[in-house]
Amino acid sequence: MRLRLPAERPTEPPTGYKIAHPVLSVDGTRAGFTGVSLGGALPYGVLAEASCVYGRRHRPPARLCDCGFHCVHDRAAADALRCTAEHRTALLLDVSVLGAYIRFERGFRYARQRVRTATAGPCACGATAALLADAGWGRPGWRALAPGCAGCARGRTSVTLAEFARLAGEGLRVRADGGVPAGAAPGPAGAELGVPELVAEAALLQARLDWFQSQLARLGDRGTGSADKG
Repeated sequence: MRLRLPAERPTEPPTGYKIAHPVLSVDGTRAGFTGVSLGGALPYGVLAEASCVYGRRHRPPARLCDCGFHCVHDRAAADALRCTAEHRTALLLDVSVLGAYIRFERGFRYARQRVRTATAGPCACGATAALLADAGWGRPGWRALAPGCAGCARGRTSVTLAEFARLAGEGLRVRADGGVPAGAAPGPAGAELGVPELVAEAALLQARLDWFQSQLARLGDRGTGSADKG
């Protein structure tokens, strides 16, 4: 007797969350994503259909295979995946689960998806991302991108968040989350410094410079004295 999984017939596509790296075609005319797990070698678009990464002749998601797209139910759980070093520059995706799917305790494995929203974290310098810039790696025909600010991305291939959304198409929305506005100078508590704070910082730096100069002068006097004795 062959057991069958219970069938679900939702009135609306389920929502899931995942992370992926943004990619830009080498000619700069298309944008998409590449995954962080088994299917990472195959970039996909906003609206995409899964295929078996092992080349087997079945439709994902097959019960006896682990092919298909993957996502989790909880947004915070997906965002937590970006804490690892290799995933720091990945985007957080909100996706609609389409077609056949298998439900698990923490998420779905499914046949088709639509990426609705992509959220970029801050630039490596801490500023709010304004661009997606060349990350220094990629896939054949595709450049991987990473969130960045205008200053850090200078000289590298880059697109604005709005331009990436336009190239990806299908109504994708791309937004930035986290970081401080570009040009803001974070103080000890992460707040922008005002005139009194800047004056105090300048006074402290001057005091340190005076101390270093006095130490250099003492070392110079010792050196001169030793030479006279010789």
